[in-house]
Amino acid sequence: MPVDPELYAAFILATALLILMPGPIVTLVIANSLKHGAGTGIKTVIGANSGTTVMLTAGALGLTTVLAVAADVFEWIRWAGVAYLVWLGAREWREVFRKRPEAVEQLPPDQKPKGVFWHGFVVAITNPKTIFFFVAFFPQFIDPARDAGPQVAILCVTFMVLAFLLDGMYAIIAGRARAWLAGGQRARLRHGITGTLLLGTGLGLALARRGS
Repeated sequence: MPVDPELYAAFILATALLILMPGPIVTLVIANSLKHGAGTGIKTVIGANSGTTVMLTAGALGLTTVLAVAADVFEWIRWAGVAYLVWLGAREWREVFRKRPEAVEQLPPDQKPKGVFWHGFVVAITNPKTIFFFVAFFPQFIDPARDAGPQVAILCVTFMVLAFLLDGMYAIIAGRARAWLAGGQRARLRHGITGTLLLGTGLGLALARRGS
């Protein structure tokens, strides 16, 4: 067997707990699911997982030097992402104070606005903690008595599967809550929650520090 069963089981448990902890990706997935539906939340998850895959692959191939060279480009992308998320959050909060009839708001079917895949992708690749998570976390679950290559590959695939399933769970739950938050004061609450989550995601990106 290419991996140690006990180490692998411990990796699955630790990874699941870490993914379930709310962070920029989770807040963005929930915000997009509340705003546009679970389908859009899943699309955000796919984008985020794609970005994380790029970072994990670079770490596995020892391309940290390449990432360091591209750090300035990532900085520009990160700040552009911050500005866009803050703008989206502010727009949601404007809806909180807009006058609307108290009748139940009829929600449209799940929308799939352009760009949500890239929202998730940008949040993932501009978070410097991803690559350092790989460097610091993965080695604890690699058996030095076995070939490291297959172990790293299995751990990376396992990480991405768990991330998709657990982040997708957030998308589905938030998508279901969207229907309940459909009208009157509930609509205001939905816009307020969505706006706060988007602003929080933008703040999290703004506070991220290269090399932290």
